[in-house]
Parts: sequence; structure tokens; C-alpha cells
Amino acid sequence: MRFPRSRRDPVEVNLTPLIDVVFLLLIFFMVSTTFETRQALELTLPESASGVAADVSPVTLAVTAQGVYRLQGRELSAAELGEALANEAEAAREAGLVIEADGRASHADVVRALDQASLLGIRQVRIATAQPASTQATSTQAETP
Repeated sequence: MRFPRSRRDPVEVNLTPLIDVVFLLLIFFMVSTTFETRQALELTLPESASGVAADVSPVTLAVTAQGVYRLQGRELSAAELGEALANEAEAAREAGLVIEADGRASHADVVRALDQASLLGIRQVRIATAQPASTQATSTQAETP
């Protein structure tokens, strides 16, 4: 006895909704992601008429008016500065260290940063300044003893 076999339609997966969802996620992440690696700090850089533009350094240490340090996007206290700077010391020895100190920052806070750099053997230290006529930041270069 022969039983008639019923033909089954082939199973298909419709990928159109999946592709739509993937594109929506891609657009969401592209719009919500910031592409700038440095976080903006409200620093008032001191002015310098004799400063010259320098190459961008991969290691930048910011000192705020409140005495808070920021290295590679991480906020640090004075006690944490030495260890965090030691982690970035190799790159700073090769390309130099840029210190962006707020014009209202305490002299002691800037000296503490310079002292830590000297202890770690970072000899090429630049201090960021602003040109008097514009707000474009430059940096002056100094060798630490």
C-alpha cells in the first residue's frame, strides 16, 4: 500500500528583520559613541608669547584648579599620581610628557607632577600654554634636571 507523501515547503528564515535590527544597533552606537579620546576639561591655560607649537604627545597630564590630576582620562589624587604616572612612564620617556595645568592651579600641584616625572626618568616635559591673541593651545618644552 502506497501512502501519498505530502510535500512540505522548504523552511526559510527571513533575514530582513535581522538585518534591520543590526543596522539600527549600528546607527545607535555610532551616534552615542564619542570619537574624541580626551575628555574636555575647563582649563584656563596660562598665556605665553614665546611658546612654540609642539607635536602631540600620547601622555598628557592635566592639573585642575582644585589640585586634581587627570592622566589618560582617569582622575587621580596626589597620592595616586606616582603609581599612575609610572604605568605611563615608558611612553612618556619616548615621546615626552605634556602637562596641562590650569592657570589657577597651585604651584605646589604642578611642582609635584614635575617631581614625579623626574623621579621616573621622564626628561622631556612640556607645559601647555595658550597664545595671548587666541585660545589655541601650544606647549613650551623644557628639560627636567
